[in-house]
This record gives sequence, C-alpha cells and structure tokens, in this order.
Amino acid sequence: MFGEVPRKGRILRAPENFVDSELALDITTKGLNEERRGFLRKSFMAASAAIASTSALAQVADGDPAILKLPEHSTTLGRPVAANPYGVPSRFEGALQRRESPGLTRVSAASVSFTPLQSLFGIITPSGLHFERHHQGWHDIDPSQHRLMVNGLVRQQKVYTMDDLMRLPSVSRIHFIECGANTAMEWGNVAVPSVQYSHGMLSCSEFTGVPLSVLLDDCGYDKKTARFVLAEGADGSGMTRTISIDRALDDVIVAWGMNGEMLRPENGYPLRLVVPGVQGVSWVKWLRRIEVGDKPYAAKDEAVHYIDAMPDGMYRQYTSIQECKSVITTPSAGQRLLDTGFQNITGLAWSGRGKVKRVDVSVDGGKNWRTARLETPVLSKCLTRFNIDWTWDGSPALLQSRAIDETGYVQPKINELREVRGTKSIYHNNAIQSWQVAASGEVSNVQVY
Repeated sequence: MFGEVPRKGRILRAPENFVDSELALDITTKGLNEERRGFLRKSFMAASAAIASTSALAQVADGDPAILKLPEHSTTLGRPVAANPYGVPSRFEGALQRRESPGLTRVSAASVSFTPLQSLFGIITPSGLHFERHHQGWHDIDPSQHRLMVNGLVRQQKVYTMDDLMRLPSVSRIHFIECGANTAMEWGNVAVPSVQYSHGMLSCSEFTGVPLSVLLDDCGYDKKTARFVLAEGADGSGMTRTISIDRALDDVIVAWGMNGEMLRPENGYPLRLVVPGVQGVSWVKWLRRIEVGDKPYAAKDEAVHYIDAMPDGMYRQYTSIQECKSVITTPSAGQRLLDTGFQNITGLAWSGRGKVKRVDVSVDGGKNWRTARLETPVLSKCLTRFNIDWTWDGSPALLQSRAIDETGYVQPKINELREVRGTKSIYHNNAIQSWQVAASGEVSNVQVY
C-alpha cells in the first residue's frame, strides 16, 4: 500500500587500518633491500590472513574488481558543462521520492505527499522533497499577474506586485514546517510502516522574504485596535487562517524564496506565509490577501485553528504551536541492520517554542537514556540533527528519542499524552516514537510505554 521504502540498511565500510596487501606490497617494497622486503612481506601476509577471516573483507583482500579494473567513466570523456541547465539528482537516486499514501483522501488534489526523512542528511529538506498538503490542488501561477492586498484596520490599503515586494527589506531564516496532522495515524495504535509515513509531513528550509511587520508598518496598521490578521490564499479552496497581531509582528515572513531560489509551485509559488513554530495550515500558500482586524474572524474562518479532541468529549481550540518533538530516522522502520557492531543512530528534533536544548536516546524502550550529540547549527524553531554511537550485539532492541526544548518542556510518552488527550485526537501528536530492532536486523514500528 505504501510503496517501496528506499535506502534500506546502512553502508558497510572497511576498517580504517585496512590495506590491500598485494597492492601495498608492490608500492612499499619498491627499491628496498631483500631483508626489508621479507619483513614487509611477512607483515602484510599476516595482516591479510587476519582480514580474510571476515568473509565480507576477504573478497576485497583478494582484489576487488571495482578497484583493480578502471571503469568506463575513468577512461572516457564525460558529459559537458551545463548538460543539465537545471541540475537533477543522479539516476541511481530514483527511489528517493516524496510519496502519497493511497486511500488517505478521496482525491489527490486534496491530499498529502510525505518527505522521505529516512534518507535525508543534515537539517535542510531539498525543495523537490518538501512535503505537500493541498486542499484543492496546486497551480503554477504567473508571478507578473499575482498580487498581494493588505486591507482592514490600516491607514492605507495597498496592493503589492511581486516586484514591489522584492524591493522591500528582506530576511532569510531557516525554519521547520510541520502539518498539525503529522503522526496523526499513530494516536490509536501502530498504523504505518516507516518514518516517511509516520513523521513525513515535516520539512525544513531556508525561507526568504519580507517580514510581515514591514508590510503592516508600510500600510499603517491601527496599533490601538488591531488584534489579529487574516491570511487568504489564491487556491481554489480560498484557504484562510488567522494569527495574532503579536505573532505577525514577531517572526512571520511573507516569503517568495526557499532554499536559495524561488518557491516551488507546489509549495506556494510565487508567495506564501511563513509562520515559524505554528502548524503548517497557517503557512498560507499562494498568499493574496492580509486583512487586519480586531477579532479572530470566526465567521469567515470557521476552522480558525485545528482543534483537539479530549477524553471527556470536549474540544480544545487555539493549540496551533507545534510542541517539542523528535524521531530517530536511522535506523527506523522499513530499514534493516546488515551486521552487528558499530551503528550511528541519527534523527531530528524540533520545537515550535524555540531551540532544542537536549535529546536523549534509549535502546531498551526507555529504561535507560543517553544524551545524544546535537549537530550545529541549533536554531530556534528549526530542525536539529542529533547523533549517538551504538554498538549492536545482535539482540532485540527498542530505539527511542526524547527531546527537551529551551523552555524545559519534555517530549511525552504516548501513554502520557493519551491520559490528557485520549485516543480520538487527530492533531498535534508529539509522542515519543519507538522502533523495534529484531535479531534479524529488521526494524519495525511499535508502541512502547
């Protein structure tokens, strides 16, 4: 149902002290006397015997054809400069794709494609793998015809062209964006086979644009009465979302750029809202209007925010912040460990309230925890990459990560979250994720309390 999961397992590497004995002998003994040759020959023969005891390395010690025989690309002229005017991935990376979950929605125009977190490095999501969530499909809009209107409680209502906007002072910042429904299918029980489907409505990019505060100042918003702004998109669904004036003046960006180039059409080209730390539905794409008002526009904006079902049947509103969360991306469900010994456990952590302060990792289902390394940069409302060393002895293991942000908030276990939220929720599942490693090396999705 979910398609092939790319890049299973890990790459086997030869030890750092490994040397091809025959090749090294030819190089190092040239010009040496017989006594020294004999000494080196005996030394390398002993090394070869030790290496040959490992079947995986014995073939290399005997001579790996990929090393001994020059391939065609080493003996022929390559393709010319700018053969691809816009660069594309290698043909050998064709399995690396964002993927839709069949049956998730009735029509693909109002569906989701998931980012392959298990196959990414660092914190930046390539633009072509950024997850999608559409309510009525996407269009490739002519930027020369696109307009942004600012109206409502302002001294002067204005209409901006893209050229107008791009002349204004701009900023570039790296932020994560997560759909409020990310990990939604795991509320009741294990539902999906890989991290791409459990956590893949998550991406992180460098966004470039004009701060919304600059536009509000330019139009002279009413500082005494303004309490909210309504953002409206130009897609067929007429998507609208409300954010507070305080947030609008803080770090919200009206963005045209992503990862050093213009936005991709499926990510809102030519203009979208960037609302750091807040659920992705508020990051209105194809942005066409900003209205300043004194109320949250409930009449026009029936779903002002996604709401959370509670155990007593009540619903909680205004929970738009994406709370502190983390997930191990490798090893993760759908992958397989190829051998025992050293493994690098790696994953991502994030918080809608600021920076990630610490990430702990457990290999025994939460009985014992070790603190992982946070790789730089560690930025506010941004993905943070973590790594930790692990020596796998071949016995079953339960992998978990637990993030703590700079406010002191600790990522909860799934049973702790259910005690507060029940099992009928859809949105804002930030529970600790568990991956089970079997003795065979196969990794699967489980829930552990």
